[in-house]
Amino acid sequence: MAIYHLNVKNISRGDGRSVVAAAAYRAGEVLPNDAEEKLSDFGGRRDVITSGIRLPEGAPEWMADRTRLWNAVELAERRHDARLAKEIEFALPRELPRSVWLAVAHAMAGAYTAQG
Repeated sequence: MAIYHLNVKNISRGDGRSVVAAAAYRAGEVLPNDAEEKLSDFGGRRDVITSGIRLPEGAPEWMADRTRLWNAVELAERRHDARLAKEIEFALPRELPRSVWLAVAHAMAGAYTAQG
């Protein structure tokens, strides 16, 4: 029997989280965190199959750069309890072939991106 899971969570400073660190972790990369003047280093992760940035139509091209995007988000929000981003996590059913995973993930991301 197929089981599906979807969880949407906020990435918030009020929880003591950094959106740059969260982005680095999700992508399995090393990103400089300008606000904290340190590196968010998750470059050693081996479980990241692929990563990318989906932009809504009309978004500036510079937003496709993960470092620039998430550091700009950190700088734009001034409040100590600001909600900086949403994390959308979903699990695919085991019955779904691995060859289809990326297409389903892109379709899910496209549905959220289309909302702006």
